[in-house]
Amino acid sequence: MVEQHHLIDLRNVSKEFDGVQVLKDINLYIRKKEFVTLLGPSGCGKTTTLRIIGGFETPTTGEVLFDGQDIAYLPPYKRRVNTVFQKYALFPHLNVHDNIAFGLKLKKVPKADIERKVDAMLDLVNLRGYGKRHVDALSGGQQQRVAIARSLVNEPEVLLLDEPLGALDLKLRKEMQLELKSMQQRLGITFLYVTHDQEEALTMSDTIVVMRDGKILQIGDPKSIYDEPANAFVADFIGESNIMRGVMVRDELVAFAGCEFPCVDFGFGENAPVDVVVRPEDIMLVGEDVGQLVGTIKSVLFKGVHYEMMIDTGSVTLKVHSTTMQPQGSRVGLNIVPFNIHIMKPMAEEA
Repeated sequence: MVEQHHLIDLRNVSKEFDGVQVLKDINLYIRKKEFVTLLGPSGCGKTTTLRIIGGFETPTTGEVLFDGQDIAYLPPYKRRVNTVFQKYALFPHLNVHDNIAFGLKLKKVPKADIERKVDAMLDLVNLRGYGKRHVDALSGGQQQRVAIARSLVNEPEVLLLDEPLGALDLKLRKEMQLELKSMQQRLGITFLYVTHDQEEALTMSDTIVVMRDGKILQIGDPKSIYDEPANAFVADFIGESNIMRGVMVRDELVAFAGCEFPCVDFGFGENAPVDVVVRPEDIMLVGEDVGQLVGTIKSVLFKGVHYEMMIDTGSVTLKVHSTTMQPQGSRVGLNIVPFNIHIMKPMAEEA
């Protein structure tokens, strides 16, 4: 169970580089023992946020609180955090054992304690017996484990991870996602993770922070971010979506794609312009005679666990995921249940 104690608080944090504002009044708290992911496209400000918490950048304005104390101008080595970078920055002239032990030796930890701690870390990252190996002889995944062990051996309260899986191939990346989450749960420390990969965020996180253009657009657990995106950008960035312009006829009734649909949303007013999001897996293929919409299948792709079909209804083209394949060119009916229609204010109003 994630504790409610706020370990880190960012309050009205902004950052400028050469007159360009890359963070715009960020407010974010991170709880003890939480796995938080900063998610967004390149240039959205997520790495800058991480570097401010790690002490590698200072905010232009705002406070960075750690356990209630402002650490905005505290140097990195005095903070109770450690960072794992995408480029692991291992020391090529040291073996695995000495890379992991490096920080402990700087702190003049007794040799017996160093050996005990390094051995424990090698066990934790599944590298027992690799202590004498040269780091250049390791695979990318093994090097990444060494970098994590080197950070964790110093017993930080927070581990900052800046796209640490970016250099790994797809299969290894998926394995390491599960390993990192398991490691975080076993250690019971706070992880702050930066990525542009929405699958990584959904797989590992307790909380996802979606960022764009130096702002936080939405904060929530993976399910709520996926099921209830705050706007069209979040809906499009987290998973695949059909995003359409619509009109909220009245509470619990919306018009889009040339048809009126019952929905569960309310409070948007009458005849109000809205954005409508429907996930591809939430559109049901039915017979033409019983479909709310009718369309022609323009393309079919096999995606392994489902078929992806593009279906032209005449007014819109919808992406549909189904485990049942219908041939290209066939006519089908489409149904969407009220709960699977998500209504949002148009992006222009959100801005």
